[in-house]
Amino acid sequence: MNILQFHFHRTKLLFLFLFLFEQMQAQQISHSVCFYYNWYGSKAIDGDNYHWKHPVMPENDKDTTKKMFPGNGDIGANFYPSAGEYSNCDSNVIKLHMQQLAAAGFSIVAVTWLGKDDYTFKSLPFIFKYAQINHLKICFQIEPCVRKTALSTVKEISFVIDHFGKEPAFYRDEKTNKPMFFVYDSYMIDAGEWNKVLSNTSDELLFRRTKYDSDVIGLFCWKEDTAFFQKAGFDGIYTYFASRGFTYGANPDNWNYLKSFADGLHLKFIPSVGPGYNDNRIRPWNKKNTKDREKGAYYDRFFEAALKSNLEWIGVTSFNEWHEGTQLESAQSYEFDDTLYLDYEGLPEDYYLIRTNYWLNKWNLSKIK
Repeated sequence: MNILQFHFHRTKLLFLFLFLFEQMQAQQISHSVCFYYNWYGSKAIDGDNYHWKHPVMPENDKDTTKKMFPGNGDIGANFYPSAGEYSNCDSNVIKLHMQQLAAAGFSIVAVTWLGKDDYTFKSLPFIFKYAQINHLKICFQIEPCVRKTALSTVKEISFVIDHFGKEPAFYRDEKTNKPMFFVYDSYMIDAGEWNKVLSNTSDELLFRRTKYDSDVIGLFCWKEDTAFFQKAGFDGIYTYFASRGFTYGANPDNWNYLKSFADGLHLKFIPSVGPGYNDNRIRPWNKKNTKDREKGAYYDRFFEAALKSNLEWIGVTSFNEWHEGTQLESAQSYEFDDTLYLDYEGLPEDYYLIRTNYWLNKWNLSKIK
């Protein structure tokens, strides 16, 4: 082989390596879920700058605080998005978000569900369209405003399935063909009431023997919740919170125990990791739960702990919950009046999306072993 041939073959091998590396980096990891919020709006598209405009939340019933962040540079968050104060009903925004979620390695996006009469409903056609293009699947996290009773929750599930169940990007379990729904703060409803709706032996509503039968995943907070889940009839548990130790479930030191508990009841166990937590602008009284990002080290430790628990599922909180500072989405250095928003401490604006891809691939390899 002469030098020219050698360089030619070496170049081919290099391009092949780069192609394979790129494909590996773009691989979407099964059973990986990212929580996504479609509640942001703009006056031009939605009639108001929803959620960028945000009140300071009262600490308790005696707290009479009345302060509002008006948006337009002064938002209810400690970070500021690189994309600006966008609308989730802007198709270009959704196109970009779905591309970023896919590139990060996710396979499932858990979109917040606020009901058919909420302005967020208009964003869903765009979400399903661009999720399909990017080979993502969509499930939903049902929020408390439409989760008032166990029965109303099932009605919301039924509505979603009727309207979106035939969408190519609608998530269904690869073995059972069941959709999946997360129910936020599910513990607020009595386990007995859930049991009447979700039990496999219930004759009252026959939810389990209809086309609406789904994997319904409840929020696990405290160790005592084991009694709740033994009775309630849920199909799985999730931990959601990105502030490590905020609850018993949000502490990865407890995940081996929780996985064993879930396995014993044949439940899915879907714990969440997150890049940090900071809700100081909207909950100034909650600083004890702030978790600094530590230039990515906090996220790395969370994922490292997750890998020790032999998990079949993993969640990430969140793509864009800006109010709580758990976002993976790109953030920029930004100053408005006397407010200097946080950035990613010298890291690239898209660092957490790239780092997520690294960790999801590492987690996937650990499952294969």
